Amino acid sequence: MLVIVAPGQGAQAPGFLKSWLELPHFEDRLRWLSACAGMDLVHYGTEADAETIRDTAVAQPLLVAAGLIAALEIFPQPSDAFHAVGAAAGHSVGEITAAAGTGVISAEQALVLVRERGRAMADAAALKPTGMTAVLGGDPAEVTAVLERHGLTAANMNGAGQVVAAGTLEQLESLAGDPPAKARLMPLSVAGAFHTEHMAPAEHTLASYAKAVSVHDPRTRLISNRDGTVVQQGRDALGRIVSQVSNPVRWDLCMRTMGELGVTGVIEVPPAGTLTGLIKRSLPGVETVALKTPDDLDAARDLAARHGSAAPQDGSPSWRMLVAPTKGTVRLADLPIGTILEPGSAVVTLVSSRDEQPIVAPHGGTVVEWLVEDGDPVSPGQPLVRLHPEAVGH
Repeated sequence: MLVIVAPGQGAQAPGFLKSWLELPHFEDRLRWLSACAGMDLVHYGTEADAETIRDTAVAQPLLVAAGLIAALEIFPQPSDAFHAVGAAAGHSVGEITAAAGTGVISAEQALVLVRERGRAMADAAALKPTGMTAVLGGDPAEVTAVLERHGLTAANMNGAGQVVAAGTLEQLESLAGDPPAKARLMPLSVAGAFHTEHMAPAEHTLASYAKAVSVHDPRTRLISNRDGTVVQQGRDALGRIVSQVSNPVRWDLCMRTMGELGVTGVIEVPPAGTLTGLIKRSLPGVETVALKTPDDLDAARDLAARHGSAAPQDGSPSWRMLVAPTKGTVRLADLPIGTILEPGSAVVTLVSSRDEQPIVAPHGGTVVEWLVEDGDPVSPGQPLVRLHPEAVGH
């Protein structure tokens, strides 16, 4: 199974798009998305220095545009991707890239949304000096205890022994003087304490814009940063994009879900390298391609051809097939074939080690075929039941 992943802020480097602009149509597409973002992304991706593209308001639209346009070099017809990509995920702002790639929002909506996200997060960061530091290694329990002692938030749980601490500069300085045993600290080149309570004003701003954004259900599995679950409703995906601004990124859980899905190949869109590095350490044996320059395109296309397979959502709207959002055991409701469901009806209860979660049919419909039996263990994204989109007989 093939997964496409999109990196988050901090992955950008000066001039990382220079070689990409030599491809036909790449610059034209980037100029179009520049118009949507209200900034010259061609300049920022080719000529601007490191400090300039460190600016949150610049970095975030640049990352989303780069990822979306580069993906078109692998799948020139977006519909082709839905026959090959089994799942998509993005780290932090990369989740907007993944949402657009799976059809939840358009590329143009993504650039407007990320433009406002970047501005709002930059404004929130300006309210108080804050930052982020990667904590590499150390005992996980001790790392958690030390961060709590210094009043810091584990803003990114990246797996492979990497946690990103976020908070005020004073709190980070305190951590530097009292780090966890056997851990290495690496201050990050970001403008604030992202994915913490310090970003609450940005979440509020983004939520107001999100009310007017039209969405579609994902055309392939979309793995959420919040908890690693597979999201099957567009409005839920958008709500998670909004709330993740001030909540931790659980990339470790995203990778766990990839493993449970049976991932065999991963392509990271530019500026690539960070996420494939984490995946190599956490999911050994998975073949990866970091799409850094156009020279990597042949390898990416080859990997896609060898590992690609359609996700359950492919070929039909996701509301015709309910899928498991996470790993667990199913407990079925008493709903025989032919049962007519009202919108929002609970169909299955998914029991996991963490909780019990009702799975609802958001649009209602008629039960056509059960794909699991009561008590069956299921994996994230596994189909549960087929529904006819209309109430047969009404």
